[in-house]
Amino acid sequence: MEGYHKPDQQKLQALKDTANRLRISSIQATTAAGSGHPTSCCSAAEIMAVLFFHTMRYKPLDPRNPHNDRFVLSKGHAAPILYAVWAEAGFLPEEELLNLRKITSDLDGHPVPKQAFTDVATGSLGQGLGAACGMAYTGKYFDKASYRVYCMMGDGELSEGSVWEAMAFASIYKLDNLIAILDINRLGQSDPTPLQHQVDVYQKRCEAFGWHTVIVDGHSVEELCKAFGQAKHQPTAIIAKTFKGRGISGIEDKEAWHGKPLPKNMADQIVQEIYSQIQSTKKILVTPPQEDAPLVDITNIRMPSPPSYKVGDKIATRKAYGQALAKLGRVNDRIIALDGDTKNSTFSEIFKKEHPDRFIECYIAEQNMVSVAVGCATRNRTVPFCSAFGAFFTRAFDQIRMAAISESNINFCGSHCGVSIGEDGPSQMALEDLAMFRSIPTATVFYPSDGVSTEKAVELAANTKGICFIRTSRPENAIIYNSNEDFQVKQAKVVLKSKDDQVTVIGAGVTLHEALAAADLLKKEKINIRVLDPFTIKPLDRNLILSSARATKGRILTVEDHYYEGGIGEAVSSALVGEPGITVSRLAVGEVPRSGKPAELLKMFGIDRDAIAQAVRDLVAKA
Repeated sequence: MEGYHKPDQQKLQALKDTANRLRISSIQATTAAGSGHPTSCCSAAEIMAVLFFHTMRYKPLDPRNPHNDRFVLSKGHAAPILYAVWAEAGFLPEEELLNLRKITSDLDGHPVPKQAFTDVATGSLGQGLGAACGMAYTGKYFDKASYRVYCMMGDGELSEGSVWEAMAFASIYKLDNLIAILDINRLGQSDPTPLQHQVDVYQKRCEAFGWHTVIVDGHSVEELCKAFGQAKHQPTAIIAKTFKGRGISGIEDKEAWHGKPLPKNMADQIVQEIYSQIQSTKKILVTPPQEDAPLVDITNIRMPSPPSYKVGDKIATRKAYGQALAKLGRVNDRIIALDGDTKNSTFSEIFKKEHPDRFIECYIAEQNMVSVAVGCATRNRTVPFCSAFGAFFTRAFDQIRMAAISESNINFCGSHCGVSIGEDGPSQMALEDLAMFRSIPTATVFYPSDGVSTEKAVELAANTKGICFIRTSRPENAIIYNSNEDFQVKQAKVVLKSKDDQVTVIGAGVTLHEALAAADLLKKEKINIRVLDPFTIKPLDRNLILSSARATKGRILTVEDHYYEGGIGEAVSSALVGEPGITVSRLAVGEVPRSGKPAELLKMFGIDRDAIAQAVRDLVAKA
């Protein structure tokens, strides 16, 4: 076979011995921890031995080296065998394996990036292949390097739709540097998997998705070496028929042992049995990688010039996002954009037109789009911006949650927020997105209200660690800021003020403009209001909000094109909890909306200028 050289008998035996050492380490670590998944590790022992000590090219003492082959353990519950591999390779001390799952150890129950050899957190099943697709796409199209990407999946997670989104993506983009290994060990957590050992059905499915597919005995190191040695011009799926708990007599291929460590006396006996099969304790030396990945710098990415908008001009923030991203793309060739077939609505098409080689069309598969972005961002190779209707990111919430656990630096733009999109109706309206992104620990949530602040949000997001979300709107609104206005995370803006303001009104996006219109109405009645633009909803500028409230008799009114739960009103309320003399009143969308013209819907749900003016009158009258 092309590129395949059969290892000699000595090497094959060394790989068998390595697999058995990995088994022993996995059993001992989980027994010491009193929890974990030794049977899931044992089915994969030969796969891991061949991958790490025959096939892959990497520097064992420098796991994050950009030239290294990549590995994603999608079946994250088999973490102990991944840790065993890195001990075998010399990166981890062997004794550290016995600290598995302890609060004093970095060896968590599932892989996390505080471990230098883990690029993406796994354990929420069905997500590893999407991340591996992002790594492989980056390697092939951005880095143009020779490193390869390997992803091991369990058969249970093949019921997840996100796996097949990733299978389709890899095929469309001909990711011939991507190899998926399907560990078909027949047994799930509580029951056998739906196909059990019908490897021919798995083969047909993978082939139908455009993958080169090989069936192997997953416990034969020779068959595995041969399968990994095949080079094809398409992604490869190796379907490995294995047995859960392989090598553990009395437990191998038996139900009801998922996630259960062996009792100590049983573990000691099994370890002796496996150890007796090892012929040599000599370690296999790892082959180093070809060093051809380019040097990359994604720090301090700044716009080439200030915004070009004039005060009073009108532009939708969704369009300002597309223009800003294209502009930022001119200064750093590692800015990339991903979209889910909404680029002519999110305006990421402006970026695509200017930088076609850095735009990834992910089609209508938002879960996979997020996972691909996570993969693209690993090892600081790119700065990804994902765009879609804000409503559709809700289906990828688990992927976004896992991106935060992966310590990923990725940016999201959710367009078409709130009832202000109008006639398309509630299925298209993002009304939960602020709540969702605010709940992510590493998130920064931007809500720009004009073209200038949108451009600044894009620039800040590119340089902000963690998850960034930019909420953009469909209606065209006036530019309210000068092009030299400085914007920072956690820095709100006072857009309107006087010396005798009676209420602080906080709005963002369309409701900021409604608040300014309400101020004009109220001024005729000799009622002045202070209008605040929070700019970032998380973190919130608590100090400015508090000082404004104290200057307006402690009265705050929030108004937002979002449901009451988890939005601006709740963010402000929680920021000011315990502050004496402050009252927060809230206007938001209180029920599932309907189709209609934007102005009609703002009025119907009580978040337009008239509703704001009336709420202010009521607050003033109470006094």
